[in-house]
Amino acid sequence: MVVRCTGKLTAGVTGLLHAEIKRLIPQTRRIVLDLTDLAQMDSLGLGTVVSLYVSARAAGSNLELVNLSKRVRQLLSITNLLSLFEVCGEHTIRIP
Repeated sequence: MVVRCTGKLTAGVTGLLHAEIKRLIPQTRRIVLDLTDLAQMDSLGLGTVVSLYVSARAAGSNLELVNLSKRVRQLLSITNLLSLFEVCGEHTIRIP
């Protein structure tokens, strides 16, 4: 399942992503967040993505990120979270 994120993942809008992904987790073994059109992510957005990762792993699912902008990649890197997520390249989704 590929979920495309657009706009901002910041305080006030993270609930929608959280609710949608949580709904998908029990029925989907692989969820890919496509961040191509994500313009901004704050600490609450980052916390939401981490929370979804933990929920997915607990349910036996994988949460992967693709098409990270330089800014999002830096945010994940400075918080030591980049290695937590499987990052599938800059412009492609790896299909097993």
